[in-house]
Amino acid sequence: MKDEDASQLVPQYNVAIVCKDMDKDKDMPLHNYNNNINSTTNTNTNTNSNSTTKCDKTDEVTVVRPPKPLGERSKAVWRQQLMVFLGNSGVIGSGMIIAMPAVTLAQLTNPELDFTLNSNEASWFASINNMACPIGGLLVSYFLDRIGRKNTILLTNLIGFLSWLLLITCFQHTERDWIYAQLLIARALGGVMIGMFLSPVGVYSAEISLPRIRGRLILGTSIALACGILIMYVLGYFIRSNIVLISTICGCYQFVSTLMVFPMPESPSWLLQKGRTENARRSLKYFRGLKRKSDDCVQEFETELAEMKVNADNSRNTAASESLLQAIRRPEVYKPVFLIIGFFGFQQACGVVVIIVYAVQIAQRAGVTIDPVLVAVMLGVARIIMTFFMSTIFERWGRKPSGMFSAFGMGLCMLLLAAGGWWPKTVGTWSWLPVVCIVAHIVFSTMGMLTLPFLMISEVFPQRARGSASGISVFFGMILAFIMLKIYPNMEEAFGTANLFGFYAGVSFLAVAFIWCFVPETRGRTLLEIEEYWRTGKGERANNLKDVELTEVFLKK
Repeated sequence: MKDEDASQLVPQYNVAIVCKDMDKDKDMPLHNYNNNINSTTNTNTNTNSNSTTKCDKTDEVTVVRPPKPLGERSKAVWRQQLMVFLGNSGVIGSGMIIAMPAVTLAQLTNPELDFTLNSNEASWFASINNMACPIGGLLVSYFLDRIGRKNTILLTNLIGFLSWLLLITCFQHTERDWIYAQLLIARALGGVMIGMFLSPVGVYSAEISLPRIRGRLILGTSIALACGILIMYVLGYFIRSNIVLISTICGCYQFVSTLMVFPMPESPSWLLQKGRTENARRSLKYFRGLKRKSDDCVQEFETELAEMKVNADNSRNTAASESLLQAIRRPEVYKPVFLIIGFFGFQQACGVVVIIVYAVQIAQRAGVTIDPVLVAVMLGVARIIMTFFMSTIFERWGRKPSGMFSAFGMGLCMLLLAAGGWWPKTVGTWSWLPVVCIVAHIVFSTMGMLTLPFLMISEVFPQRARGSASGISVFFGMILAFIMLKIYPNMEEAFGTANLFGFYAGVSFLAVAFIWCFVPETRGRTLLEIEEYWRTGKGERANNLKDVELTEVFLKK
């Protein structure tokens, strides 16, 4: 605002105009704003003229900002968060599957029990779910675009429930080979569930929300995974030698989470892509805080629906005229696919998932003196607490700086753990170091390397190929996870624990360079703007005055 324009508002005095968050006035009609501003200005001017305060005092005039977009108002946000919560309830079961070996291998490898696994069988029990994860990634790439986001989430929950049911009943066999085979089948089905759950809820979250709250909703999947891992660690802490009881508790929860999917509306973007315009209208009305059966015409809603319909029509026409192989050749598809696969590669090679799955065993190898299962619980608590702050960190720092900081911190923690093995008479005597480094490693990984690929997988792909591209990325990412988990015991035996930690540190530092060079910043960009960036190599954030949360303009005398 120019000084001469400002002087017409409040002559003779310095004024600070502050645009604050006035949620209580969010529904105020636009034509009342100028009256409010003029009224407030006149009130302050009269107060100044009748006051004995010196003229150089700065008075504050509060200016009510324009109303929030429909999708950012409290009712709409509450509905979006509730439906994402229902969708992510099943993801908690995936976290339980991931962390299960950490708390059950002690029982399964105990030679004093009737049923026991040798070291090779135990490694298969711990890693076979990651071998099956790529199958889940391929399945989700097929189902996500064909049966919809909601039905894919429902199917994934049913697969998870079947996995827990097999674990519950496996010890009813009398022959050892049958027990072991059913254990592996159950774990493999759990891996399919994990692979299928890595993208549909995130895609659903991205399609029902606006850019400002999109990151917060997508991170719900990471929070749910962290909750599932923590719950399994806690169950393992209190139930030390009863895998059947642990599986029964988890199976009952998975059944409840399956029922929680039914109230979820389908994604309006997917409905539009399938030509179901009226269903899409009702779904979008729900997610924008409007009455689904109301005939009232809200211009902002109609504009958003029209834009979504144009994009869906274009995606449908393009999908009808080209195959998946043709779509992958487009830069807006193959570029983000290679990016996410590379990101997954660094994620797995720096030991993130290895520490989660082998938490108890790694704590013992690192020289932790307290109960290693308690250390696993501490890791779960640290991760879930940190995940709750990730929405704020990603939105304030951005995706790229968060990822770089995360990778550097992980590398530093692994380097300190390695130093304890390299110099046992000096660094190795610090009894507190292993616990601090392992917990800090989980904290740093949650800040980017563990969560960021799953957040970006819901952002970087164009709508027409979102299901297929995300499934392909998950497929290769989970293959890498399986490889790293399966060869961990062999790498530890070949390199030694300290050198293996040093290897993870080196990969983490390389990940910093990868993120700096190749990972784009998606904060504040719409999905269409991100798609345009991949297509043209250029991407400008929209200049939208609605994105301004706090502006201060000082008007001089």
